[in-house]
Amino acid sequence: MTSQGASTDLAVTSRGNYRWFVLAMLCFVYVLNFVDRQLLAILAKPIQDELGISDTQLGLLGGLYFAIFYCVIAIPVAWLADRANRVRVLSIACAIWSAATIACGLAGSYSQLAAARMAVGVGEAGGVPPSYSIISDYFPAGLRGRALSLFNLGPPIGQALGVAFGAGIAAQHDWRTAFIIIGAIGVVAAGVVWLTVREPQRGATDREPAATSAVPSLSFNAALRAFVTNRVLMLAALAAGATQFVTYASLNFNVLFLMREKAMPLDQVSIWYALLLGIGVSAGIYLSGALLDRYRERSRAAYAVIPAIGLALALPPLVGFIHAPGWPLALAFLAGPMLFGYFFLSPTVALVQDTVPAQQRTLASALLLLIMGLIGLGLGPTWLGVVSDAARAAGAVNPLQVAFYSLIPFQLLAILLYLLLARTLRRAEASGTPA
Repeated sequence: MTSQGASTDLAVTSRGNYRWFVLAMLCFVYVLNFVDRQLLAILAKPIQDELGISDTQLGLLGGLYFAIFYCVIAIPVAWLADRANRVRVLSIACAIWSAATIACGLAGSYSQLAAARMAVGVGEAGGVPPSYSIISDYFPAGLRGRALSLFNLGPPIGQALGVAFGAGIAAQHDWRTAFIIIGAIGVVAAGVVWLTVREPQRGATDREPAATSAVPSLSFNAALRAFVTNRVLMLAALAAGATQFVTYASLNFNVLFLMREKAMPLDQVSIWYALLLGIGVSAGIYLSGALLDRYRERSRAAYAVIPAIGLALALPPLVGFIHAPGWPLALAFLAGPMLFGYFFLSPTVALVQDTVPAQQRTLASALLLLIMGLIGLGLGPTWLGVVSDAARAAGAVNPLQVAFYSLIPFQLLAILLYLLLARTLRRAEASGTPA
């Protein structure tokens, strides 16, 4: 910015309390995003009972059907956001997915529910990439890891609220009411964001904003080529995708697994699982961001070492969760994957944000989410549902347990990919070449 008025606006929006207000608003929208996603998982049994759908169909609802639209639409939306007002894009997207959430509660058949979930995916495609870019322009690199970690608390908080809210509503009313109420809240939130959040200057918090602002926005094809030919970015996306294959599969079927094969009552789910989800995942996401801010200056390999260590620590308790005979012991083991299994998210997002120029951050975030989402969100829940139905057809007494065991190789693959990413970052540092 060159004018005095623009400089004053930048000072107001990027310093003091306002940037924390912006972060809180973006996080609240992200919470609503995941309340909706968790509602489908927590209300799986009553939805299955009313609409007569299988585990495979349920996996497709929470996985492939949603992910195709969520991930693919995110690319042109992000390309637009890199050239337009990101706050407006986010507000419109929130209004669209919230209206579609209401439609989920009005669905009278599986096909109608599937169509509504696809529409939710279209709206949510415009949520996260603009938010990542906005946050990066409000918070400098030294605070960015923590800021992104706080923003990434949206999923665990939303998931926990979805569990508590969804189970409570289902016990007193029905599953449809929960979708309608959450959708209505989202429509209101979209208006509040439009009216209260200011669009920041691109690259405002970078070390050399003048040089950064001079970097031209790439065409879509050039940005895509720059991403897929960058070894660091592709390794980060594939490692995160393999991780999310496990986390999204688990999140979509944990409650059904606990209720159907561990005999956990729904009223206990609304208390204990909600607390474990909210506290465990939130602690893991925030702790990983704090560790990143502490160690990133020592070595860029921290972006990959922190996730690799977390996933390795999460593996033994994941096996314990699957094998435990009853729900109390299973929940105790699940604390490990909830805490350590999410060490990957903030470092991976921060790595992408710190690697590309400010004018390309929204699109780079969308490309990251495209790969992560298609692998993790699209295939993870679908895989688990298909394996469960196949195990049941083969006569397995606990088909979901068999399906959960099939996730372990994907966790091992994720650890390996993050170790490869760490080696790549170390080599780039040693040679003095940009990664």
